[in-house]
Amino acid sequence: MSKAFALFLLAAPGLASAEEFVIAALGDSLTQGYGLAQEDGFVPQLQAWLDAQEVDVRLINAGVSGDTTAGGLSRVAWTLTPEVDAMIVNLGGNDLLRGLDPAASRNNIEGILEAARAADVEVLLVGMQAPGNFGPEFKQAFDAIYPELSDRYDTILVPDFFAGFGTAPGDLAAARPYMQPDGIHPNAEGVGRIVASIGPVVLDLIRRAESNGS
Repeated sequence: MSKAFALFLLAAPGLASAEEFVIAALGDSLTQGYGLAQEDGFVPQLQAWLDAQEVDVRLINAGVSGDTTAGGLSRVAWTLTPEVDAMIVNLGGNDLLRGLDPAASRNNIEGILEAARAADVEVLLVGMQAPGNFGPEFKQAFDAIYPELSDRYDTILVPDFFAGFGTAPGDLAAARPYMQPDGIHPNAEGVGRIVASIGPVVLDLIRRAESNGS
C-alpha cells in the first residue's frame, strides 16, 4: 500500500472495503455520453476520476439518450438491482427541451426517489436550470424541483449539472468552448470539468451510503 493511499484511507474512512461499491447513474444523453468517444463520456470519465482516488467503485451507465423523467421512472425498478449501493439521478434536460409541465417532471423524479428509498439506496440528485424562454413561472417551478425534493428525501444535491463549467447559468457564449456544436451536450473537455466538480460529491455519496450500511 502506498503512503498516499494510506493517508487517503485515514482521511476518508469507509471508502475502501472488501466488496466493490456499485453506483448506478440513471440519466439521459448527458449521462449516456451522446456524441463522444466512449472513454470521453460522463460515466467513463467519472470512473477514471474515482479510480485515480484509488476507491473501489464501479459505475453502471444507466443513461439513455432522449429519456425524460418519465422514462427514468419507468426504468428505475430494474436499474436498482440488488448489487446497486447508490444511485446518481441526472434527468430533466429533455423535459426542458420539450417544455413539459414541471409538475409532471416533479412527480416523476419523486417516484424515482421513492423507489430508491424503498430499495434503501442513497441518491445523489443532479439538478438542471431551466432557460428563461418558457417564462418566469415555468423557470421558478422547474428550478425548485431539485432542491425541494432533495430536502424532502434527504438526498445529496448538485444543483446544476453544468456548474463545473464555472460560467454563469444561461451564459451560452461563455459555455461554448465546453459544448458540442449542438449547444446542448458537453464536449470531452466540458465533461472533464463537470466530473472534476461532481467527483468529490460522489465521494460524499459513498461515505454516506457506507455509513448507513447500504
